[in-house]
Amino acid sequence: MAEVLVLVDHVDGEVKKVTTELLTAARRVGEPSAVWIGDGAEAAQARLAEFGAVKVYAASAELNDYVVAPKAELLAHLAREKSAAAVLVSATPENKEVAGRAAVKLGSGVLTDVVDLTADLVAEHSVFGGAVVTHARVRTGVPVVAVRPNSVPAEPAPAQAEVEQVSVELSAAATAARVVERVVQEKGARPELTEAAIVVSGGRGVGSDDFTVVENLADALGAAVGASRAAVDSGWYPNQFQVGQTGKTVSPNLYVALGISGAIQHRAGMQTSKNIVAVNKDPEAPIFELADFGVVGDLHTVAPQLTEEINKRR
Repeated sequence: MAEVLVLVDHVDGEVKKVTTELLTAARRVGEPSAVWIGDGAEAAQARLAEFGAVKVYAASAELNDYVVAPKAELLAHLAREKSAAAVLVSATPENKEVAGRAAVKLGSGVLTDVVDLTADLVAEHSVFGGAVVTHARVRTGVPVVAVRPNSVPAEPAPAQAEVEQVSVELSAAATAARVVERVVQEKGARPELTEAAIVVSGGRGVGSDDFTVVENLADALGAAVGASRAAVDSGWYPNQFQVGQTGKTVSPNLYVALGISGAIQHRAGMQTSKNIVAVNKDPEAPIFELADFGVVGDLHTVAPQLTEEINKRR
């Protein structure tokens, strides 16, 4: 069975959830082989094997001293050397660039923002704000596929992963841009927005920069906090939490929209959520066309009651 290369996303040695989803998708196609860049591959070996990785290719942390080109060269090198059936990465901004560069080096094609993948490498896309579902397939070479987080449910399938050290001779072009400084973004106790299973977002209906009503509900649910563009543009919540066409794309199991009208640009960032709950005092708000469950009412009345009831049942 052909290998399927999976680029591992990890922070401080911890494997991110999206990688377990990629390994699950890879098992549909062939034998998953994880590609780990940096230190800590041995420590993560058991976690990767839990989701089906049969090999872990560990590359030097030196590749992280540069921007994205070395990662693309490593993936292209491994794909050729191992005769890989496909290369899977998470659909983050950085990894989509890695995917594009790797596909060029392989003379193949790249599929981005994929929400599902079949055994014969037919990719499903949700486009035009989720209004249209399309299917695509790379016809030449090794397909490079960038899959959205939370699109494929992670399913354990224990295997015996072997760690193998690998290296690649980098071109002069790949090492032309070096990372000279890294700034660590402060992390709170809440999940990362694009990977969270539950997201609670606030919009114009919140009415001010006091997002306490949104945050309290999110904390009761163990959820990430998001915001609409209207809320971000008003200066009520930081830009990195914006959900929508010009913000982040999320696909959680549960999306709660508080005081969000449901403009098309916001829908583009959350329409693939599995379950959508909307609270809005305008019964004609477009968000209700999309919602699985809707409450017509003032979010400042509804959300605290919901938070209180959830806390009682925890």
